Amino acid sequence: MTDLNEIYKSVLEADRAAVVICDLEHIIIYMNPAAISRYAKWGGKALLGKSLLNCHNEKSREMIGKVLEWFRASKDNNIVYTSYNEKENKDVYMVALRNETGELIAYYEKHEYRNKETMTMYNMD
Repeated sequence: MTDLNEIYKSVLEADRAAVVICDLEHIIIYMNPAAISRYAKWGGKALLGKSLLNCHNEKSREMIGKVLEWFRASKDNNIVYTSYNEKENKDVYMVALRNETGELIAYYEKHEYRNKETMTMYNMD
């Protein structure tokens, strides 16, 4: 049988959008290859084990704290729209990660690009 953890990691590794997962103390515990590349000028892979809060201004740190409080307040509080990046034409969200009992265990920032895909459908050449 295939290991589900291996499958989950593979999904994250294949994603073209940056995925940075933080624990509840805001420590960066995972970065997919897209995130390592995207944040290379700030340290890339060297950001692992460091505080996400060091990468944000005071207002952003305050908002991250408020979102985390909101995630903790209810098992139903799981995603918050945080910004629109006009330059990259994308929406940005903070997403709660929970265990099987609904306990908050981590969070990540989700990027949803609005650009139409330019890849040719089913082109496997």
